[in-house]
Amino acid sequence: MDLIDALSDLCKDVPQPIIAIDGPAGAGKTTLAHDIKLALAQSYSITEVHMDDLYHGWDNALTSQLTDVLTHLVSAHKDAKPISLSTYNWLAGEFNQASEIEKSELLILEGVGSGQMAIRDSLAALIWIDIEDSEGMARVLERDGNEIESQMKKWLSTQEQHFRDEGTQNAADFVLTT
Repeated sequence: MDLIDALSDLCKDVPQPIIAIDGPAGAGKTTLAHDIKLALAQSYSITEVHMDDLYHGWDNALTSQLTDVLTHLVSAHKDAKPISLSTYNWLAGEFNQASEIEKSELLILEGVGSGQMAIRDSLAALIWIDIEDSEGMARVLERDGNEIESQMKKWLSTQEQHFRDEGTQNAADFVLTT
């Protein structure tokens, strides 16, 4: 059974299913989320939320603020309600005015911190994608530019501590390696 078939099977009997894709920076979470969305779009209306849009900058990304936002998203989705969401504007260094996301049948959460303990009981599936830190760093710098290298070095330590505290990889239903 391949991943898409397994996810379809897990989601079919769950009202308002949620899939979280977590793992280190540069592992391919965004690509996988997009691929899953395309594969399941025949069966579900889908909302895809990226953690990069929810972080409060580099230094306040993996805090209780993110947990609160995730809890809000999950609750609204489970209640089949539209989601009010304020996304972070990285250039301005502040959150944009909240906008409403239409309700959907499936929610895909993607990014570092998307598989937090606070919402795990609401997930139909948690996917962990692993990558060697140096390879993940190289991918991120190639994608986003070398000017973020110092922030990324700090981020590697921040995400590692977060994953240790949360036990994300060990809680995953699926573990993939890139």
